[in-house]
Amino acid sequence: MPSETATLGVRTDSSPATSQTPFELELARAIAEVTNLELPPERIDPLAPIFGEQGLGLDSIDLLEVALVISQRYGFSLRSDDPDNKRIFASLRNLAAHIAQHRTK
Repeated sequence: MPSETATLGVRTDSSPATSQTPFELELARAIAEVTNLELPPERIDPLAPIFGEQGLGLDSIDLLEVALVISQRYGFSLRSDDPDNKRIFASLRNLAAHIAQHRTK
C-alpha cells in the first residue's frame, strides 16, 4: 500500500518539467483510485518514481492493480516479463508515454 509519508512523489512547484499533461493527470487519477493513494492526483510529480520508497511508495500488489486498470481502460496489457518495465515504470511520465504509444482505446 502507498506510504502515508511519501513526499518525494509530491509536486511542489509548477515548472514546465513537473507540470502534468492532461493524459498524465488522467493516469494519475486512475492510479490514485485503484491504489487508494492518499496524495491528490494533481500533486503527483510526473517525474517521481511510481514504485518504492523513493517516490509514491507503491508496491508490487499496487503494480498488479495499475496493470489491470491500464488493460481495461486503454486496451493493452503490460507484461511482467517486459525487459523495459524498469524504464516504463520509472515515473508517471514514462508510464503515460508508454500507454500513449501502445493504447488501442
